[in-house]
Amino acid sequence: YPLACVGAHQCQRSRVVDNMVPAMISSVLLAATNDFTSTATAFALLTGLFSIGVALWLTRLVLRADTGTSKMVEIATAIQEGAGAFLRAEFRALSVFVLVVAILLGISVDWETAFCFIVGAACSATTGYIGMSIAVRANVRTAAAARRGLNPALRVAYNSGSVMALSVVGVGLVGLVLMWYILENIDALAGFGFGASSIALFARVGGGIFTKAADVGADLVGKVEQGIPEDDPRNPATIADNVGDNVGDVAGMGADLFESYVGGIVAAATLGQTDDQTSLPLFIAGIGILSSVIGNLFVRTKEGATQEDLLAALRRGVIVASILVLAGTLVACLSLDIEHTDSNGKALVKDTEIYLCIVIGLAAGVAVGSITEFYTSFAFWPTQSISKAAVTGPATVIIQGIAVGTESTVLPVLVIVAGTLGAVKLGGLYGVAIAAVGMLSTLGVTLATDAYGPVADNAGGIAEMAELPPEVRDRTDALDALGNTTAATGKGFAIGSAVLTSLALMAAFRDAAFGKTGDRGIDLVEKEEVIPGLLVGAMLPFLFASFTMTAVGKAAMSIIEEVRRQFHEKPGIMTGEERPDHAKCVAISTQSSLRFMVMPGLMAVVAPILVGLTLGREALAGMLTGAISAGFLLALTMANAGGAWDNAKKFVEKGHLGGKGSEAHKATVVGDTVGDPFKDTSGPSLNILIKLMSVISLVTGSIYKDVSKGFQVMGWIILALIVCGGIFALYKKNKRETAPQYSELEEGPGGELSGTVSNEE
Repeated sequence: YPLACVGAHQCQRSRVVDNMVPAMISSVLLAATNDFTSTATAFALLTGLFSIGVALWLTRLVLRADTGTSKMVEIATAIQEGAGAFLRAEFRALSVFVLVVAILLGISVDWETAFCFIVGAACSATTGYIGMSIAVRANVRTAAAARRGLNPALRVAYNSGSVMALSVVGVGLVGLVLMWYILENIDALAGFGFGASSIALFARVGGGIFTKAADVGADLVGKVEQGIPEDDPRNPATIADNVGDNVGDVAGMGADLFESYVGGIVAAATLGQTDDQTSLPLFIAGIGILSSVIGNLFVRTKEGATQEDLLAALRRGVIVASILVLAGTLVACLSLDIEHTDSNGKALVKDTEIYLCIVIGLAAGVAVGSITEFYTSFAFWPTQSISKAAVTGPATVIIQGIAVGTESTVLPVLVIVAGTLGAVKLGGLYGVAIAAVGMLSTLGVTLATDAYGPVADNAGGIAEMAELPPEVRDRTDALDALGNTTAATGKGFAIGSAVLTSLALMAAFRDAAFGKTGDRGIDLVEKEEVIPGLLVGAMLPFLFASFTMTAVGKAAMSIIEEVRRQFHEKPGIMTGEERPDHAKCVAISTQSSLRFMVMPGLMAVVAPILVGLTLGREALAGMLTGAISAGFLLALTMANAGGAWDNAKKFVEKGHLGGKGSEAHKATVVGDTVGDPFKDTSGPSLNILIKLMSVISLVTGSIYKDVSKGFQVMGWIILALIVCGGIFALYKKNKRETAPQYSELEEGPGGELSGTVSNEE
């Protein structure tokens, strides 16, 4: 109580926050006179509402900031309109998917789960839209604040990230508690997680395709071919690139971690064997919200701060929030009367063991984030080794980047293994779920450190396009470089939390599919379906990565062709006599991303259901095991390799190895271009893939207890159709891609192109 009140008082002495915190905690103290379950749910609801209230207050602070010159407002408006148009088109397409799946859930499972699915999808989409909306308004205000100094710019950008983070945890917690209050069915909450996961996957994949197609097109034609700087207003793909930062890195990341947040709570609540154990994760999440709000107040810096100073400022907020979570949960576990005995009076777990599981989760999250920072920051040798490899050309940059990415999987795997074993030893599979909740309890501050990065990146682009003084761009570049590091750390954190959440969801699936009593073990030798299922599950992340990488490549080719066309048909663009058509590139990226996001999303939804219907629940358990194992390693490799390639380029741009324009710089630009879909599309999407397949298995788990012959036949027919369709698609693709292709090369006297040359020639 005193910590929360001090935090509220320090929050710029806001009367709203000053009054809300004591009132909220007083209500919780009154509720505590009943029992722990009532206390936990009331506390979770009130802290969730408090989080939303603080987010609204921070939104007001951001919107009150100066927007700068008319030129800056014009550029920001174009970015805002492009991002809004993409999300509206995406949500229109997803609304059909949500409606169809909800009807199928209602028929096959129950209508309460279907209702929760719709609410979960709506909440996930809402948090993504909130994050994107504040980001596209904070970018120009950050650029304007950078004219006054580094700390004002950091505060505006970071406050916008806090809006996103606090909206995610607030909406997630309020949604879960209300569903529990309304339906009084804890099993139906799995539908809430399913809805959140579905929107997260499509938002991550669609936004990732958009942002990386625009980024690759802008870099290859603008930087490499035309030799113009990044974010140059003459580049037709510049606005699309800045729009992509918001729809991919803000809306996509927000939906991703919203799904992890609610998925961890749902898994722990489902695995709880008493009412108090079921409500405990809600209580932990509420403590995390209060701690995150206070931790956000400690993020500030001074003018002329170095990269290390800026990083220390962000770390300070995370450290303060983590300490407060540890202190709050310790008091809660030791002082509150939490029931941990079953109906026979047998003690299931001790309060101290639950607390140690929370500590393990927080420690594992910090460790994975720190390891990711080590492998992706140019302050350390792994990334510098990629920069040094650039001296001998792009090929060695690619080779060294892949080597760094694969090596970076070792330590995070050991951390997750140690954390899982420790949590299982202390609290069983329920302990693993509580560790996942503990890891994500400070999401209100860790997500803020990640979500502010794209805002700073956009601010730098606006400063460049609006031709602001060099010192302004220097300040936004400092924030952007920090944002790249925190983004890489955030992806590592998201992947690590996804594994713990998926393990907890898989344990909940076991209860749903095999029952909560009796022998529920799966024998790899006796059950011959397990190994085939495991191999299928291990294959799926690679197929998913192939889909998303191919999608980025095809969409990028469309952008590259459009940018080249504009430079060719409008030579006045380079001299400033003609204006590029930015809207055309935004439209191409939107259409491409919406078209290419369908196949990966459907694969994630259909695969576990087909395996469960055709091969049975044992095979499905094997599939989840294989998908979690392979997906974890592949996601780490791709995300860390991409982040290292990006920062290797920035290391050269700092003046090392010849600096900008050197051969080493050109080689690192190629590496960064390859790494873009690695770190911003495929890698981050894989952690959603394994969570989505786990939660779908949990939701539909009861179906596989006794699959009827009709369902099995239907499953085999659908599987056969998919296989035949895939073979036919490969045949058509092979025939199309190996057919002679022709390029028009010669320019006539009137500027028209004529003449053809075959690929072979």
